[in-house]
Amino acid sequence: MRAAIRLSVFSLFLVLISGLLGAASAQQQEKRIALVVGNGAYAKSPLATAANDAGLIAQTLQAAGFDVVGARDLDGDTLRRSFRDFIQKAQASGPDTVAMVYLAGYGLQLAGENYFVPVDAPIGRETDIPTEGLRIGDYLRQLASLPLKAGIVVLDAARQQPFVEGGQPIASGFALVEPEPHMLIAFNAAPGTVAPAEQGSYGAYAQSLAEMIRTGGLPLPELFDRVRLRVNDASKGAQLPWHAQKIEAQFMFFDRTPDAPALPPPDQVAAIRSRPIRDLGVQDAYAAVVERDTMQGYEDFLAAYPGDPLARRVRAIAAARREAITWLRTYRTDTPQAYWSYLRRYPRGPHAADARRRLAILTAPLEPPPAFAVIDYDVPPPPPEEIVYVERPVLYFGDPEFDFAPPPPPPVFFLPPPPPDFVVLEPPLLAIGLFILPQPYFVPMPIYVRPPVYVRPPPNNVIFANIHNTRVINTVINRPPQPGAFGPGAGNTQHGGKGAAFRPGAKGAPGQGGAIPAAAGPALPPAVAQRASLIQQGKLPMPPSASINPAARTGVPGAPHGQRGAPAAPLPANVTPNALPQGQALPRANALPVPGARGAPPVHPGAAGHAPGAPNPSARLAPQNQPATTSPATAAPHLPGAAGAPKAGGLAPVPGAKPIVPEAGRRPIPPPPPPVAALPRATPPATSNVHIQRAAPPPPAPPRPAPQAMRTAPPPPSRPAPQMTARPAPPPPPPRLAAPPPRPAAPAVAKRCPPNVPRC
Repeated sequence: MRAAIRLSVFSLFLVLISGLLGAASAQQQEKRIALVVGNGAYAKSPLATAANDAGLIAQTLQAAGFDVVGARDLDGDTLRRSFRDFIQKAQASGPDTVAMVYLAGYGLQLAGENYFVPVDAPIGRETDIPTEGLRIGDYLRQLASLPLKAGIVVLDAARQQPFVEGGQPIASGFALVEPEPHMLIAFNAAPGTVAPAEQGSYGAYAQSLAEMIRTGGLPLPELFDRVRLRVNDASKGAQLPWHAQKIEAQFMFFDRTPDAPALPPPDQVAAIRSRPIRDLGVQDAYAAVVERDTMQGYEDFLAAYPGDPLARRVRAIAAARREAITWLRTYRTDTPQAYWSYLRRYPRGPHAADARRRLAILTAPLEPPPAFAVIDYDVPPPPPEEIVYVERPVLYFGDPEFDFAPPPPPPVFFLPPPPPDFVVLEPPLLAIGLFILPQPYFVPMPIYVRPPVYVRPPPNNVIFANIHNTRVINTVINRPPQPGAFGPGAGNTQHGGKGAAFRPGAKGAPGQGGAIPAAAGPALPPAVAQRASLIQQGKLPMPPSASINPAARTGVPGAPHGQRGAPAAPLPANVTPNALPQGQALPRANALPVPGARGAPPVHPGAAGHAPGAPNPSARLAPQNQPATTSPATAAPHLPGAAGAPKAGGLAPVPGAKPIVPEAGRRPIPPPPPPVAALPRATPPATSNVHIQRAAPPPPAPPRPAPQAMRTAPPPPSRPAPQMTARPAPPPPPPRLAAPPPRPAAPAVAKRCPPNVPRC
C-alpha cells in the first residue's frame, strides 16, 4: 500500500515537473521577426532621415532578439514581393512568433485606406494612388489572419505629400483605422495630421521609439504612450503620434534585472492617471490627456481649462480626432446617407472630396435630398471653433498660422528624462551598396537591461549577443565600413540560405561595394537581394533612385558620417564607389584598358588594387612645376568640370604619339569587377597631397622612312611630352609598316633549248 502511494506521489511529481518544463520550453520558443524599410530617395522630394530611421529601428530590434530583414529605397514591385516573403516567413514561424513591420517614407490616405509610397511611384493625381501605392490594409489583414502571438505595424510616414498636384484634393496624413485582433498599429502623427520636417540625424519618432524599446520592462501600451509624450515634448507640440492595439498576450522588448533603478511606484502613477482631469493642475492635465489620447480626455481638458493658452492646442487636437472618427464611421457604413451626413457636418472637410467620389461610384446625387436618414455618430457635431483647423489643406500642430503656446515638459512620473548617451545621436556610418540600410553607431545597453530569457536567439546576430560588450561594440559593430568588403546587400544574410550573401572574393560574388559588416547589419529581404544581384550582373537596369542621395547635400542635417559636404558630383549612397560612368562600356574580359585609345574606357580608379580614397602607393610627388603622373593602370579619371580635367571627348591626341601596349611577357591586368550601378559622374578617389593625372604618352620613336605609298602628307611636328616622374611605361615597338620593301630579284638562269630548236 505504501509502495503504491509512493509510486502515485512520484508519478504526480513527474507530471508536475514535466508540465513545468513543458511550459518553460514553450516560453523559450518565442521567435521574433521584423521587416524594416526606409524609403527616402524620392525624385520629387527626398527625405533625408527615412533611411537613417529605418537603420536605427533595425539595429534596436536586432538587439532585442529580432531576426531582421531590412532595405532602403525600394520600388513598388520589390516592396510587394518583400511583403509577401515576410508574410510567408511569419506563417512558417509558428504560433509563438512576434512579427513587426516598420516603414519610413511617404504615406497617403484615400477614401479610408492608407498607402505607403514606393520610390518609383509615378503618382500625380489621386487616381494613381490605388495602383501605384502599397495598400497597408491588405497586409494588415494577412498578418492578422495568421496564428501569431502579436503583430506590430509602425508607419513612420505621415508627412506632407508632394505627389498629388492635379485632380481633386486628398486628406493629409493617415486615416484612422481599428486594429485587428492581436495586432498593434502605430502612426508617427495623429490621424489626419502630418509630422514636421526633421532637423537632426534621425527623426524624432524613430529616436523616441528606439529609446523606449531600450528602456526595458515596458508593456506595449505603456511603451507607445511614452513615445507619444517624448515626441510631443521633443517637437514642441508640433507632432503627436498615435497608436491603437488589441494585443492580449504579454510582450516586452527587454526585461529589467532586479538591481535596475527603481521606476516610479505603479500605484502612485496609476492614482495620478486615474484622477479626473479637473483635479490636476493645467500642466499635469495636459500631460495626462496626451498620454491617454482619447476624445473624452481632450473634451474634459477643454471643459476644465477653456481659457488657458494650452486650450487652443488641445482644441486643434480634438478637432482632428473628431473629424477622423466621423470619417471612419462614414466610410465603414458606405451608404449615400452616410456620405451625405458627413458632408452636412464637414462640407469643406478633409474627406469631402472622398465622400463625393464615393457618391459618384454609388451613382447617388452629390447634393443630399431635403430629407434623409442622418446616421448617428459616436461623437457630437464639431463646434464652430474647430472648423478652422479641419479645413486647413494640411494640418500639423506646429503651423505658424496657429501660433500655439509651446507645451510644458511632462512630469517625471509620466516620463523620466532620456539617458544622457541617447539624447544626441551621431550620424550613421555611410552605407555603400545598393538597398543597404545605413548603420548607426550602436550605443551600449544599460547593464540592467537584457532580452527576455525565453526569446529564441536570432541567427548570425552579433548585436544580440553583445549589447553590453563595449569591446565588441567598438571594434566590430561600430567599425567603419570597408569598401569592397562585401557584395551589395551582404548585410546579415546567412550563407547558403535563401537570399544568402556571397563571401568576399567567392566565385560568383555579385561584385564589390558592400559596406556593412555581415554580422552587424540586417539581411536584405530575399526579393531585394535577388534584384540587387540581377542589377549587378547587368540583367536589370539601375533604378533611378540610385542617383538620389537626399542626405549628402551640403548643410543638410542627418547626412551619414563622412558625407557632410557633398562634392560637385555627389556619389550616390546606395551604389558602389567604383562604378563606371553611365553609358560607359565595360572592358572586355582579360583586356587591358588603354587610356586615350579610341573606343577604350578610362582606367577605373579601383583597378589598381588599392582601396578607393587611399593614397596610391605607386604615385610619387612630382617636382615643382611638373605634374605628377602614374602608370596607365593606376591613373584616375578626372572629375568632369574639375580644375585641370580634360574637356568632354577625352584627352586630345598628341601628334606623333603611339598607343601604349603592355610589355611583352607581363601578365595583363584584369579588368575591374562589374559595378553595381552606373554613376552619372564618377568622383575621383581622394589622396593626400598627391595630384594624380593621366599618364602622358611616351616620347615618339625617331621617324623612319616609309614607302612612298604610305606618305600622303608630311608628318606633323611631334610635341615633346613632359618629363615623367613615375616609373616610365615600356618603350613602344616599332610601328607596323603597310608593306615591306621589295627584295632584289635573283639573276635569271639561261634556259636550254631542246634539240633541233635554235631559239626558244
